[in-house]
Amino acid sequence: MDGRACARNQPQDVWFLAGTFGGRAERACEVPGGRSIAAPVVNTFGDPERCADFMSGARGTVVLDGEVVEPEAYPGDSITVLGAQGNPVTGEEGRFAATGCGLWVQLPPLAPGKHSLKIRGRSGGFSTGADYALTVVASAGSAGSAA
Repeated sequence: MDGRACARNQPQDVWFLAGTFGGRAERACEVPGGRSIAAPVVNTFGDPERCADFMSGARGTVVLDGEVVEPEAYPGDSITVLGAQGNPVTGEEGRFAATGCGLWVQLPPLAPGKHSLKIRGRSGGFSTGADYALTVVASAGSAGSAA
C-alpha cells in the first residue's frame, strides 16, 4: 500500500495511519488540519497470554520531522474484531472478542505543510516499518478570512 486509500473510513476526531502486516512500506498521505494522528508501531491480538508474550519483547521507535516521539504501550485491552471474508488479519468473516495489545503513537494535530514520520516496531521475529510523507492541509476554519 502506498497511501492512496489513507482517507478511507476515517472518523471525524482522529486520523489513523496504517501499520503493516510485517515488513516495510513507504506511503504518502494528505491529512486534514486540526486532526490528532494515531498509528500502530507494532501490535497484535489474541488471548491475554499471547499479548503478554508479545508485549514482553515489543520495541519501537517513532521519529517525526527528525524528533523522537515515545510510543505508548497498551499491554492488553478487550476488543471486538469484525472480519470480512478473505481479509489478511482473520481470513474469515465474523465478529469475535479478543485481547488487543501493542505499541502506538498518538500525535497532536500537526501544523499545515509537509512532515516526515518514520515508524519502526519489533516483537520477537515480527517487525514492521512505515515511512510516511504527510501533507497536512489547513482546514477551512483555520485560515484567516478577509472582511
